[in-house]
Amino acid sequence: MKPVLAAFKDQVLFLKHNLNAKAISSLQPELSKIEGNVSRLIKEMEKSISEADKFIQSMNIE
Repeated sequence: MKPVLAAFKDQVLFLKHNLNAKAISSLQPELSKIEGNVSRLIKEMEKSISEADKFIQSMNIE
């Protein structure tokens, strides 16, 4: 019985690793999309910060 269980355990372990690899690779397109969204968000935040800094500097001149 032990050899059968050991072989079965090995097969289950192989399937788990294989399925995890497939799941991770299927997420790659979503990761690229998220990275693009984050990049755009950072650019928009930098622009807003720059505009806020200019506004604050204009208030200090007077």
